[in-house]
Amino acid sequence: MRPSLWADRLLALSARFVGLVILIATLLAAGASFLYNRGEEADRADRVAMQVNMRLRDHIAVLEGVRALYQSDSQSSGPGIRAYLASLRPQVHAPGMEGIGIAVAMRQGTPAAAEALLRQNYRRDIRVWPATSQPIGFPIVLVEPYTPRRNSALGYDMYSERIRREAMRRAWQTGQPAASGIVELVQEQGVSTRQPGFLIYVPIYAGRAAPRAAERADEPPPQPPAVFATAPNARPIEAFVYAPFRIRDLMAAVLGPQLDAIEGLEIYAGEGPSAPLIFRHGTMGWDTHEQKLRIADRQWTMRISYGRLLERIGRPFAIFLFGFAIMLLAMQLHRLQQRRVGAFQALADEQALRAADRELMIGEMAHRMKNAFARIGALARITLRESTSLEDFEARFDGRMRALSDAKQMLVTGALDSVDLRQIVHRELELAGVSAEQLAAIAGPDVRLDDEGAQAISLAVHEFVTNSIKYGALAGQGRLAVGWHRDGGDIELNWVESDLAETPHIESESFGTQFIRTLIERQLKGSWSRTAVDNSLAIVIRWPDNVPTN
Repeated sequence: MRPSLWADRLLALSARFVGLVILIATLLAAGASFLYNRGEEADRADRVAMQVNMRLRDHIAVLEGVRALYQSDSQSSGPGIRAYLASLRPQVHAPGMEGIGIAVAMRQGTPAAAEALLRQNYRRDIRVWPATSQPIGFPIVLVEPYTPRRNSALGYDMYSERIRREAMRRAWQTGQPAASGIVELVQEQGVSTRQPGFLIYVPIYAGRAAPRAAERADEPPPQPPAVFATAPNARPIEAFVYAPFRIRDLMAAVLGPQLDAIEGLEIYAGEGPSAPLIFRHGTMGWDTHEQKLRIADRQWTMRISYGRLLERIGRPFAIFLFGFAIMLLAMQLHRLQQRRVGAFQALADEQALRAADRELMIGEMAHRMKNAFARIGALARITLRESTSLEDFEARFDGRMRALSDAKQMLVTGALDSVDLRQIVHRELELAGVSAEQLAAIAGPDVRLDDEGAQAISLAVHEFVTNSIKYGALAGQGRLAVGWHRDGGDIELNWVESDLAETPHIESESFGTQFIRTLIERQLKGSWSRTAVDNSLAIVIRWPDNVPTN
């Protein structure tokens, strides 16, 4: 080899190393850019969720303030709440609520006190509705700020509807704000474009100060609301402060112009795949970010997609292309150098290959002889353990050696590197006295076995035949069926003996059986199973079909 060949090799190796370093640096830079963009979007999505959660907390704080005002003096709750909300102006500072309302407790069939409060608050007769089978009710006696559209909610008994009732019970039992499931608000009646909605309830328990006298002498003072307790240890309830929400209006009020910068937004009323979709804006892309929204005592799921495909993918892709181009230049230099090295190496490789072929042939011959002697030794040891006399040993050992010899002879005689499975099976059964007519019925597809596989199958079939002659169907006490077929990429050989004099005992394996199992697992890379039931024996051997048919 020329002295400069080592320098050529070093230069080629350096070019390959430089190309690899460039590729790794490019992938790292592109990945970092991609993760940075995704992290930035995740932060934006987190800020949106925080904004929604903070707005809802502000709404709940307003409800709790109204509760405190009501508890101080319910007789002035109408004017007092109006004045409080007029100064607080939540529709300006925290828009999104469809007003704030009071629903007082009553026993069914006794709406007089609630209707008196409605008359006091709105100076007209408003009836409690609808009729319900519930023992108690909570009709709406106040909704502020008042609008004609919200007029339809006055007098409505919210406890008559299941979804609202469940949220009211939770608030009653826990003393904490509770959110209802998705409902259609009562004030949606008569609206051309209806929206899904929900309500948040805050309980007002009994135990406040005594009511004042009526402010107008010509009007009798309304009776105080009824007080109920659902269980012996439950706190008596007097009323609920509540706020209705229209979901699309709420999201528009909370996010405002930010919605234009969001490609897609979805809100689900709950968690998991079964949660209903209640709000959708735009089109969801592949780059979604999932956030949790806290709606009083409920948790909703928000999915945001910013749709910045070009910004997310474009910059990392440009970085990758640039680095990849530089890597290609370095690799091209490597190829040029490799061709020079290859030209000088070809002659040396050819000479080394000839020497290696000679060594390989000698090594293969030694290996095969070693394997053959090892296999013969194993057969001798196994046969010796099973034999009861020298004559028995000679008969057993001769049969197994003949099976090995026949498999090897088929390879040598045919001048091929594989043996037909049919030849092995027919040869053993023919020597066992099976007639030509019976042999003709034993068939299967053309399956070729290499040297190792042919020896393993020959020994296995020989063992089956020997046992059958002694104890099974070939002794004239039953029927024998042999066949094989292809199953996917495997060959399956079936040996079935039926109508035997008794069911074979296969609980334990003889040394010969263990040796055959080892050959099948190691040389064929296959498996076998034996089943003995109802005076029959079934053996199944499976192995990969690694030798192609000729």
